[in-house]
Amino acid sequence: MAYERVKQTKLSDVIVEQLEAMIVDGRLQAGQRLPSERDLAAQFDVSRPSLREAIQKLEAKGLVQRKQGGGTYVTEGFSPTLSDPLFELLAQHPESQFDLLEFRHALEGISSFYAALRGTEADIVRIHESVENIIASQQYDANKQAQALVDFYIRIAEASHNVILLHVVRGMQELLAENIYQNLAMLAGHDGILTQLNAHRQRIVKAIVDGEPEQAREACHQHLAYIEQALLQLSQEQSRIQRSLRRS
Repeated sequence: MAYERVKQTKLSDVIVEQLEAMIVDGRLQAGQRLPSERDLAAQFDVSRPSLREAIQKLEAKGLVQRKQGGGTYVTEGFSPTLSDPLFELLAQHPESQFDLLEFRHALEGISSFYAALRGTEADIVRIHESVENIIASQQYDANKQAQALVDFYIRIAEASHNVILLHVVRGMQELLAENIYQNLAMLAGHDGILTQLNAHRQRIVKAIVDGEPEQAREACHQHLAYIEQALLQLSQEQSRIQRSLRRS
């Protein structure tokens, strides 16, 4: 019987595998700067030549890039960023607001479901912190509120422990922020609506904390359906006002 010779794995390949895993699971994010070669070599407990060879292999794969002025960064293109001219146009188009809300039903609903199923104590702490940031941001402008809300949805995606969901949500940050900003602009001044939205988010968090996936998903759907209904009613009111002004 013939046996194949066992190939010894190069140390640099082991380092590459670990860094790739960190990129995939989100510990290293698109655009993030890697620690210096010295620090990385110390953390991995390897020689700097082995570490340098691993970085070169990642660079050849297009997963990291060196920038002028020093430093190695995770490639921006690894996370799908929806920021090209088409998506900028979509973000500004009135009808796309409702299309994105429909898409968010699927994306945020399933994120909430798996967050309730898999969320750790550390995940729950980060979600609670993001809720506190939302409340604090309501003293400021819509931009700060939108960023706080996007952070809330990212924390839920992180708690889902599904790397595909996490990268999709992170890649949609700009589009989500623009959609949320537009929604907030329309809802501004309607305290009853904002109070209800805060209550909805508390129900989502409670279901996640209690480990109830179906209830978390349903709370998320109710939250987004309420936003959609409120926006439609406000749009109709604005249309009636515009018609009455034209007649007068």
